[in-house]
Amino acid sequence: MVTLPVSGSGETYTITPTKIIALGLNYRDHIAESLSVKVQGFTTEVPEEPVLFPKTPNVLIGPDEPIIIPAFLNAYAFEQPRVDHEAELALIIKDQCKHVPESSAMDVILGYTCMNDVSQRNLQNHDRSGWFRGKSLDTFGPIGPCVILSDDIDDPQNLDIVCRKNGRKVQSSNTRHMIFPIPEIIAFVSRNFTLMPGDIIATGTPSGVGPLKHGDVVEVEIENIGILRNPVIQEKPE
Repeated sequence: MVTLPVSGSGETYTITPTKIIALGLNYRDHIAESLSVKVQGFTTEVPEEPVLFPKTPNVLIGPDEPIIIPAFLNAYAFEQPRVDHEAELALIIKDQCKHVPESSAMDVILGYTCMNDVSQRNLQNHDRSGWFRGKSLDTFGPIGPCVILSDDIDDPQNLDIVCRKNGRKVQSSNTRHMIFPIPEIIAFVSRNFTLMPGDIIATGTPSGVGPLKHGDVVEVEIENIGILRNPVIQEKPE
């Protein structure tokens, strides 16, 4: 649960999703860096339909809250431990809906915000079940800094998206480069799952994902939304 200001209204909105559904491989330039990311299921092929995976609600933290790299990962003694940042545009669903047609998909969006789809790469490769655990560790879903209502974004399919690590730009793209645009995403997701008010859809990340470590500060900035800033902390063993 995260409470964010609603831009321009003086009100707040508490995000309590029943589910967080994220897209993988939704930018061609991110697909092209698959050899450096080295994650199972991550290939150079452009997907024929949206690639979905879950993030659980325990990942959610707000602006300026720390992303915590858990101490238990040390026990695995991974040769190259890697927790990555992934800058993404997130949609917040307004109404319960199912089988939403593309023609009316934008009507079910309450608003937009920034999200960092933090990912533990070693677990993504290590776990036979796939990406679930590596995407859903506590604090691995910063969101914010505010909610921009859908009526206040002229064209969500044309927003610059940037990620900075310690002030240096590491990701830079525009939402127009999505392989699957927002209406198609909503239609596809709602065909598979009933969406509930407050549910989040994270629309994928462009190229430039990379590792985070203790002491880093990571920022996700999306045009007309703002800057989501979070420090990174390595948890101390008990």
